This record gives sequence, structure tokens and C-alpha cells, in this order.
Amino acid sequence: MSSRHSIGAMNQLADALDEAGFTPDLVTKLKQYKELEKIKLLLNGCGEVVQIRHIIDCDADPFVPDGWKIEKHLKGGKFEWNADKVSLYLSKEQEGGSAIEGNKLRKKLEKMPVLNANVLDYLLKNPQLIPEDWKGKAVFFWGTIYRCSDGSLCVRYLYWGGGEWDWGCSWLGDGFLSLCPAAVCAS
Repeated sequence: MSSRHSIGAMNQLADALDEAGFTPDLVTKLKQYKELEKIKLLLNGCGEVVQIRHIIDCDADPFVPDGWKIEKHLKGGKFEWNADKVSLYLSKEQEGGSAIEGNKLRKKLEKMPVLNANVLDYLLKNPQLIPEDWKGKAVFFWGTIYRCSDGSLCVRYLYWGGGEWDWGCSWLGDGFLSLCPAAVCAS
């Protein structure tokens, strides 16, 4: 396959992408982008970039699986998603391969700005927003605690499995390891 673009021009583009913080995954997405023509319009001064703001209503009633009830739901107002403003918190007990029981971890998290299940569900509907480095982890949303149909308390988490993002839950009596961080607002 021949190209009209010189090696030098391609190297300049690669340098510019590196400087702008493009990861290999983003370069692949750019290559697969179905509307590259719109980018050409932008570069020629005939288009504009409009940033989409992802506002999540953390005061709304969260999704409740069949047979479950809400035990506690921390409302958080309107939350504008920005992955740079979310951190993954581990307690000291979770570090180094140890585990902490969920009920004890819940107490440690009481004064922290944990995100609730509304954020989890928004991310599931908009998986392109989920940071790549969350893969391989079970990211917990401790702002919403559920009572399962058997009466046990549980918390939902987001995880990557089978080539897609999905949710699961863990009982508060379980042990939470280093791959089980809590999603919190970073200060």
C-alpha cells in the first residue's frame, strides 16, 4: 500500500500526538474513527470542537436490582465526570496483598468523598469514559450500600471482563484486597 505522506510528515504527526498525550489506544481509536472528515474540516477552519460535559445526578435514586433494597445512598449533587478528579483509594490494610473486611472498610470510608452507584451506572452507559488503568481491578462505589434479597449488605463494583465493562457486587462480610479500590473524589 503506497502513501502520499512522507516518512518525515508521519514522524511529525507521531511527535505531535506524543506531545498531546495520545496513548497507543487513543491512536488506534483515531485510526478507527469513522468521521475523520470532520477532523479535516476542523483543521481547515470550517469546524469547531465542542467538549461534551458529562454531568451525573448523584442525588437521583440509584438503580436497584430486583429483590434488593437501598440501605444507604449518599447523595452527591451534580457531579461532572473528570477521570483526573477521581482517585482509587486503598486502605493500609489492603496494601501489600492483605485484605480488610468490608464492614471495617466501610467505617474507614465514612468521612471520605466516595462516589455512589449513580456514577457506576453512568460509566456503564458511557464506557469510553472509564480509565484504561481501571482494567484488572474491581472499582467499588461505596456511596451506595444495598441490602440483597437474602438480607446481606453489599456494595457494587465496576470491572472489565469478557471484553466489556460490567458490574458485580461483594458482601460487606467479604475481604477486600488490593485489587478492590474505592472510587473517591480527589481533592
